[in-house]
Amino acid sequence: LSLKSIFILFVLMVVGLFITFYSFVEDANLSIYYQMLFSFIGTLVSVLIGFFVAAACGYMAGLVGSSSSPISGIGLIGVIISSIVFLVLGVELFQDPMLSKFAVALAIFTTSVILATAAISNDNLQDLKTGHLVGATPWKQQVALLVGCVFGALAIVPVLNLLYQAYGFVGAIPREGMDASSALAAPQANLMSTIAQGIFHHNIEWGYMAFGVFVGILMIIIDKILRRTQKMSLPPLAVGIGIYLPPAVNIPLVIGGILKFIVMQYLTKKYAKNSHKEEKLASCEQRGTLFASGLIVGESIFGVIIAGITVFSVSMGGSENPLALNL
Repeated sequence: LSLKSIFILFVLMVVGLFITFYSFVEDANLSIYYQMLFSFIGTLVSVLIGFFVAAACGYMAGLVGSSSSPISGIGLIGVIISSIVFLVLGVELFQDPMLSKFAVALAIFTTSVILATAAISNDNLQDLKTGHLVGATPWKQQVALLVGCVFGALAIVPVLNLLYQAYGFVGAIPREGMDASSALAAPQANLMSTIAQGIFHHNIEWGYMAFGVFVGILMIIIDKILRRTQKMSLPPLAVGIGIYLPPAVNIPLVIGGILKFIVMQYLTKKYAKNSHKEEKLASCEQRGTLFASGLIVGESIFGVIIAGITVFSVSMGGSENPLALNL
């Protein structure tokens, strides 16, 4: 697309973003001054941080792929910056408990825009790189990606609402009497919500955050030393995941890692005398990755299907566990 077309689309997106923020803010019973102020600042923060986030994530996606992009870290940075900015603007206004809850929601809403920017830049830049490698026409790719963003936005809302109605999220249950243990954990979202609430309620433990930064830096240093002195590593991202993700998520990751290690050791011995050893191992690893990806996607699709069955059963006055065997 030409620079003129990109500029026109950018202006339209900014206007649409401002309208979205205003529709979110106007229900908070604020004066017109604060409605316009928070709408403008929310749009400005989203655009400014989103610009740098898109550049960083796009660069990472081009180098190592979208799966290695630091989305979680960007979300935490976004919620901290958004919360501090809104707190400074409405420090007296947010003394009211109800408006304090609104401020938390506004900060998380702003962060969601930033995260959407990061996710889209990840996916689109990787797609554009792939298109360049196979000789695709750039402007046709850009049009297709824009259409994909629109349909993705239309699809995600009903899917998330379906999951909420079927299972609920931790701290937000749609119906009384539901089993809270079956609620979806969403650990990253809960972490961002906790940080935003701590900032606006003035009870956040900055010491813990500083300690976390220290541990992260220490893990990076240890990882660098191990990589240089031994054939070992201690990925800081893996350590961080182990700290804040629940065991239900961590245990499958550990089992999968152990299985991969065992299989690769077996294949290494099997192809030890093969002249095309590296190509064989790379091909096997790629097929294993595709198989694991299929399991992940299949589980997600069936989760949505089961959620739809559950919501239909509840709406008809049936059980919340329509597929249970009740043995």
